[in-house]
Amino acid sequence: MIKLPKMQKNEIEELICSQTLCRIAFKGDEYPYLAPFQYVYMNRRLYFHFTDYGRKMKLLERDKQACVEIEKYLSDLSEYSFVSITGKLKIVTDPRERSEVIKRMSNDGEQKLSKNFLAVHGLDKDGGWSSLSPDKPLVIVNLEEIMEEVGLKSP
Repeated sequence: MIKLPKMQKNEIEELICSQTLCRIAFKGDEYPYLAPFQYVYMNRRLYFHFTDYGRKMKLLERDKQACVEIEKYLSDLSEYSFVSITGKLKIVTDPRERSEVIKRMSNDGEQKLSKNFLAVHGLDKDGGWSSLSPDKPLVIVNLEEIMEEVGLKSP
């Protein structure tokens, strides 16, 4: 049996910095609940925007533990890598930190994503990425208390 090679710490960070979307697995009632999110990586921390409604908010209120998965691959899967990070999600309450994250998320979105993706943030695409702004009541969450970080790549 061939095992996938583990990624080095610098490779993990390069992968995280190169991507924009991730998946977060929450503890569900019977089964995990998995959903995609835009993220930003700032000051060696992962940040996400959550809409203030829906299943994820109910699950987050009940249990902060989560697993974040970020991947990169070629369409034919000749090269692939992924990182899985477990920790606890925490709502960002510091206004300056929150503002920095939202501005970065808006800038990254404008450069890398379609305006159609704004619907994921609960925003109308006609407002453009500038509508993702610190003056809106946006829930910003970060992953902290990292328990495990594993990166694997194609041989």
